[in-house]
Amino acid sequence: MSSPDAGQRFVELLTMMTRLRGDGGCPWDREQTRDSLRPFLVEETYEVLDALDTRDPRHIREELGDLLFQVVFHAEIARERGEFSMADLLEALVAKMTRRHPHVFGDRPVGSAREALAQWEAIKDSESHGSPRSALAGVPRALPALHRAQRVQHKAARVGFDWADAAGALEKVREELGEVTEALHQGGGEALREELGDLLFSVVNVARLASVDPEGALQAAVDRFSRRFGSMEETARGEGRELAGLSLDELEQLWSRAKSLERPA
Repeated sequence: MSSPDAGQRFVELLTMMTRLRGDGGCPWDREQTRDSLRPFLVEETYEVLDALDTRDPRHIREELGDLLFQVVFHAEIARERGEFSMADLLEALVAKMTRRHPHVFGDRPVGSAREALAQWEAIKDSESHGSPRSALAGVPRALPALHRAQRVQHKAARVGFDWADAAGALEKVREELGEVTEALHQGGGEALREELGDLLFSVVNVARLASVDPEGALQAAVDRFSRRFGSMEETARGEGRELAGLSLDELEQLWSRAKSLERPA
């Protein structure tokens, strides 16, 4: 729910940013450039995602604020360079959102979310001013690879280039696994790198068609591994041992014990 003084608060934030970057402001803020801020923009984005997972409104509010600050920071740099102001940015954003929602702000009604999305894509195509626009356009290369693969596959599916179901995509995984095995036996190298990439891409296809978020699934797998590995370390230390000094058989026994501890009674 928006606050009645949101506009005033936003102006205060812009004023604060100008002061931080101005004479007598913060030395660190004054030194920052677009390039130096890139990692912070990425970091703050992922902190918002982490906050969303907690479902804690206060945490979400805080992290969204930190992300907004990064947007304001970049807008201030643009203003200093004479490129555009925050007002210009907001004007262009409102105009674009109005133009792409004629079913809300115009006279082109839609009957479903699918129709709204199709209309959105058609309007984006028309904004290319006659230049051919790939069906895969609009997927940033800087996205994490799993997310990028998912988005590219989703866009390809809109024009009918897709598997009928997850089972069909799984057959492709088996095929790619065979090609990985062959490349590995032939000595690896660039061929192995390429085949592993194809295998990962195919696994994302299965996840997408099975309505599973591959990024979230892998994050959960990493969490499970980390939790079980921590349990291994704790068990070993409780027995006066360290993992680095154990045999592979002993490590596997600890791993099995850690897994068994997570199983419901």
